Amino acid sequence: MNAPASATDTLRTALAGLLAGLPPKQAAQAVDRLIANYRGRTPTHAPVLRDRSDVAAYAAYRMPATFEAVCAALDAFADAVPEWAPASHVDIGGGTGAATWAVSATWDGERPVTVLDWAEPALALGREIAAANPALKSAEWQRSRIGAALTLESTDLVTISYVLGELTEADRTVVVDAAAAAAQAVVIIEPGTPDGYARVIDARDRLIAAGFRIAAPCPHSAACPIVPGEDWCHFSARVSRSSLHRQVKGGSLPYEDEKFSYVAAARFLVAPAPTRVVRKPQIRKGQVLLDLCGPDRSLHRETVTKRHGPLYKAARDAEWGDGWPPPEST
Repeated sequence: MNAPASATDTLRTALAGLLAGLPPKQAAQAVDRLIANYRGRTPTHAPVLRDRSDVAAYAAYRMPATFEAVCAALDAFADAVPEWAPASHVDIGGGTGAATWAVSATWDGERPVTVLDWAEPALALGREIAAANPALKSAEWQRSRIGAALTLESTDLVTISYVLGELTEADRTVVVDAAAAAAQAVVIIEPGTPDGYARVIDARDRLIAAGFRIAAPCPHSAACPIVPGEDWCHFSARVSRSSLHRQVKGGSLPYEDEKFSYVAAARFLVAPAPTRVVRKPQIRKGQVLLDLCGPDRSLHRETVTKRHGPLYKAARDAEWGDGWPPPEST
């Protein structure tokens, strides 16, 4: 569940110069403060990103992880709608545009793109970074209050990534309902925490009530089988760590894993995965244990052994978040 290397490299190159002239200590302090704000439990009524130094530090630190998480969600969605590609895209609360980069990495070609955010410094920097991506050269970056005043024109695809947690409950409802009214497809991504999952489930319920079909990650559009408070559905995307990551977090690993929860839904027919791998596969001697969510709303474990032949090899290659079984193994 990783973005194409070329797209990732292009984005990283575009981000590389953002911190020029900003002392490393100041950048790290800005990131620490912004992380504390984003992890706060009180929704904000003003932009968290206030000026260019805030935006540059946070974009360099967070944008690669957001990009990889959104790419993973979009890849799963694209698998469920193989004949479809968005002809237009609106990114709600898009900030510096990680989701717009992810959409362009998932579906080739240029399309009308509108990024809405209430932080003008984020929009300005997003516009600057997007100059490195030919697919985004005509994107529009518009300042907009993300909440009760939000209005959207009709579009094929709406993305809402890492936004709902910044909003009040009332504003979350308005934003999801506005997306559902305007779009043919909606993809929502939140942090892979119990609270992030709860926000995704609430949004999922609203989308289903609005007539959408769930394309991913669920194999069905029925109620989630997870008992609230006992577990939560989330996935993982691997992200290469930048020097700023290492300054802020320490450690020696060249990567970290971004945990996220998501829902992808459409008004048109979708072909969701038969089942979904919902935990990291456990590889044992001669067998692989897969925790799966099934079309009958069941959460169950499947054991795949060597006697299953090609399916066993596929199980050893399976990753957390994949559909199962892969088409080529059946």
